[in-house]
Amino acid sequence: MRTVLIDAPGNVYVDTVPDPVLPGRDGAVVQITTAAICGSDLHFYEGDYPLATPLALGHEAIGTVVEVGPEVRTVKDGDPVLISSVAGCGHCVGCDTKDPITCVSGPQIFGSGVLGGAQAELLAVPSADFQLHRLPSDLSTEAALLLTDNLATGWAAAQRADIPPGGTVVVFGLGAVGLCAVRCAIAQGAGQVFGVDPVEGRREMAARSGATAITPEQIGAVHEATGGRGAASVIDAVGNDTTMNAALTTVRAGGTVSVVGVHDLNPFPFPATLSLIRSITLRMTTAPVQQTWPALIPLLQSGRLDVDGIFTHAMSLDDAPKAYAAVAARTADCIKVTLTP
Repeated sequence: MRTVLIDAPGNVYVDTVPDPVLPGRDGAVVQITTAAICGSDLHFYEGDYPLATPLALGHEAIGTVVEVGPEVRTVKDGDPVLISSVAGCGHCVGCDTKDPITCVSGPQIFGSGVLGGAQAELLAVPSADFQLHRLPSDLSTEAALLLTDNLATGWAAAQRADIPPGGTVVVFGLGAVGLCAVRCAIAQGAGQVFGVDPVEGRREMAARSGATAITPEQIGAVHEATGGRGAASVIDAVGNDTTMNAALTTVRAGGTVSVVGVHDLNPFPFPATLSLIRSITLRMTTAPVQQTWPALIPLLQSGRLDVDGIFTHAMSLDDAPKAYAAVAARTADCIKVTLTP
């Protein structure tokens, strides 16, 4: 099968590797119909994380089941499925909560090491009853792909931000996750949402979704809008030192900062004393993808949550090198890219 690989920062390529085999009696093999590039994939591309070369990339994908083990009960050959980006064993006390991050055996993310990459023609999925969800026929390809990670992350980010009814929310970073977080915060009852990003086109997209769009230099507008208190809830969808510091100073005393942006491996100089004095709640979240599906799928089906416009490009799997370069440029006209085998 063909798969997307990386063996050095910036060196993405497509190669042919052996087809995956069924990963146990409770596993499945899925033929990928569409995959996507996530912002966190760029940490390998840009050299933030060390590489066990070559590494198969990608953790966002939908597809069709082509083989199941004898213990699989919820999906069968031929079923279209969502694939959770995060995998757990599916049968421990952690996985019983539908949150693979709490898996006793340790969570795994597709495209980051032990498990294969989802930017491929085929993917072996362990614990298929836990990792897979039959794809409703009335969801678009784009909505389905966002459910595998970015929309689930944006939803969890807003939930864990403790947004009070009518409260003020700030979202730092308006890539795919940030744009999803803006829409999720509004859906969860925020009164005003500020979207912060240096790229004008991305701010315009957030504004069309209902946000008040500002540059990082205009963050004082949040304090003006809140009588000097700061925002009740702040979501950091970037995760670097600059945005994390900005989030902790923009939130009001007693407020909550919800971090879903993936930081690099360098330690963050956390302002512990200031945060203690101001009674700040800090939450850092890798989305419990499976937990979000019961809420998000009906919202998408009913049209109460709109994800149009977040995907900007559609390319073939063979165009992965060009696609990664486009996403890494972080321009206004390239937010998120699909890859079709």
